[in-house]
Amino acid sequence: MAKEPFEELREKMLKEAKAGIKLAYSSEENSLIQSINAFLETQKSYNIMYERLSEWFGIYFPEVKVTNSKTLAELALVLNSKDIDYQKIENAMEDKGKAKQVFEKAREMGREMGEEEHEALQRFASMSKSTAATLDDLEGYIRNAAQRLMPNASYLTDEKIAAEMLSKAGSMERLASMPASTIQLLGAEKALFKHIKFGSKPPKYGVLFKLQAVGAAPRDQRGRIARAYATKVAIALKADYYTKNFIAKDLKKSLDETIKKIKESPQRQARPQRNESEARGGFRRGKQGRGGFQKKRFKNNRNKTETWR
Repeated sequence: MAKEPFEELREKMLKEAKAGIKLAYSSEENSLIQSINAFLETQKSYNIMYERLSEWFGIYFPEVKVTNSKTLAELALVLNSKDIDYQKIENAMEDKGKAKQVFEKAREMGREMGEEEHEALQRFASMSKSTAATLDDLEGYIRNAAQRLMPNASYLTDEKIAAEMLSKAGSMERLASMPASTIQLLGAEKALFKHIKFGSKPPKYGVLFKLQAVGAAPRDQRGRIARAYATKVAIALKADYYTKNFIAKDLKKSLDETIKKIKESPQRQARPQRNESEARGGFRRGKQGRGGFQKKRFKNNRNKTETWR
């Protein structure tokens, strides 16, 4: 069989590579992965932004305490120490009942705001408000996309948690093939590697800790509840990827029964903790000789000690 010319073979390989790339990105799961990563990273920035705006706003209105980030941005846009208007405050507040309290507190004390300062604060507050709107849009898309791609897993957990698990796995195919033990620890990779390398406590949950049922549970029950969730989520993911059948309601019913049994079970006794050297292999520094190690060995039902140098 005659060999194909080099250029013709090159064109054929490029064509196949492009077709493979197009097929790999044909699913919406890649867009969902990017959107949840964008949401999580933007949310971190937004939290820092809120803290900075709160401190800056406090220079001029130290008595005004606002815990809602969106309300704080709205107040920073309308409030000026020279022009404190009650109607503007009421329009900016989500809770109209607190408008009078904010109006009275705003007139008490604080630095008088200059015109240039007011403009700079308004620009920053406007950026904070725009970021909040972007987060709302991203959250809406994540909710809709997760319900399309992962209806069973989203029903059992939450759309953002399901999308975050997908992001950690990299693809629906890989996530659907994972066992429950791996799903349980998604998001706890650093703690797991630390446990393997240094013998620290093993992690019991990762992303699943964000679930109300896991995070709000007593400490001795969190690991078992996370495992119960991971078991059902593993089944739900297989249904999402392979069969496309909606079985989440039956899984949720079974999951609730399992969690109820866990909460009603007696409290487990904590295991005695091993020290770090024992966790890494059972060696400890010996008392005899410089730099020696002692290792306990059992032979003929007698405990003997050997000195290693």
